[in-house]
Amino acid sequence: MRSIWRVLLLGALVLALAGWAGNANAQLGSLKKKVKDKVEKKTDEKVDKKIDETLNKATGEEEDTTKSEESKEAKKKPAGQAKGGQEGESSEGVEAMKPGEGVWVNYDFIPGDRILFFEDFSKSPVGDFPQRLEFIEGNMEVAEWNATRWLRASTEGDFNIPLPEVLPQRFTVELDYWGPTGANTVEIKDGTDQSRNDSRVELWWNLSSGIRGETGGKAESDMPEKVKKRVSHCRLMGDGKYLKVYINETRVANVPNATFGRAKMLQFHVWAEEDEPLMLTNFRIAAGGKKILYDALMADGRVATQGIYFDSGSDRLRPESTPTLKEIGTMLKEHADLKLLIEGHTDNVGEDASNQTLSDKRAAAVKAYLVSTYQIDAARLQTKGFGETKPVGSNDTPEGRQNNRRVELVKL
Repeated sequence: MRSIWRVLLLGALVLALAGWAGNANAQLGSLKKKVKDKVEKKTDEKVDKKIDETLNKATGEEEDTTKSEESKEAKKKPAGQAKGGQEGESSEGVEAMKPGEGVWVNYDFIPGDRILFFEDFSKSPVGDFPQRLEFIEGNMEVAEWNATRWLRASTEGDFNIPLPEVLPQRFTVELDYWGPTGANTVEIKDGTDQSRNDSRVELWWNLSSGIRGETGGKAESDMPEKVKKRVSHCRLMGDGKYLKVYINETRVANVPNATFGRAKMLQFHVWAEEDEPLMLTNFRIAAGGKKILYDALMADGRVATQGIYFDSGSDRLRPESTPTLKEIGTMLKEHADLKLLIEGHTDNVGEDASNQTLSDKRAAAVKAYLVSTYQIDAARLQTKGFGETKPVGSNDTPEGRQNNRRVELVKL
């Protein structure tokens, strides 16, 4: 379309100006260039605007001209993990909630405590297929939208996520998902026998009921209408044959007898169309998950958790922290003689002093929550922030930085 309009406009100008004499020919060349540049600029602006309108409309982010510039900028903040510790973006409708409130009361997902793979595509060039994934087939590339990088699929396709070790019996998978219609589906396979119906987990967009997830053909519930206009965070928790699937704060599948195999990779199959793209980001695969915290603490004297989340750059606890905080509070109530040191740790992104202060505040926030919510005697809990001084992984890799963002409990 851009080329057709360019030819028509330039052709009309050439005919209208053909009779000019003298230095008019010189002026014509300059005028042609200005018109050409103007046409290209206006066309690009229209195309960009149309793309933005389509994406924003599909995700419920249509521009409101009455809002302040600050509100508009706030929309551009990226989702997922940020520097300094376990962090996350607010979910629609739960921004003011604390752990254990509202829809999060019965939420029971606990992430694995050792990160095997993390990818947010922040280091991948836009327009390329990410090098850390294994391309099989389809049309997929990195795209930038709202200051976040995504893997954008516009056809049916397949890719693998290689893992450094065989997926353990207890594991978790997390990712952010956006797909506007029923044409968008993500199928996560275990990388072994793909002929088995229960060796995969499906997440798809249903026009009548919103996003839905299932494993082995068994689904617990559909998502409500509200998820249709926002990016959703999808989670999978496996423990032996037990599989649970969550979308945002809702468990959508609960299967105790799945045969999801274990391999050194996870396979992904996607369905999408050019005008209805599927977008994925913030892949996070971890070993471990829901377990008996007290047993681990008694065995090793300390335990690290990846399940306590904070707002970005803040010590405010996020509601997704509910299961981990509940387990810690219950453990302390059941074992009245147990005393703990709560440690805050960060990666090396940001200023050393800021990370140190933030880790101090976050450890204190965990203590304050346990004291106020579970009536734990404050004298039983000590806190200390270590900033970036005690890494458990390399800060040169995404997985290392993720593992370094943690809260540790130490038996006193």
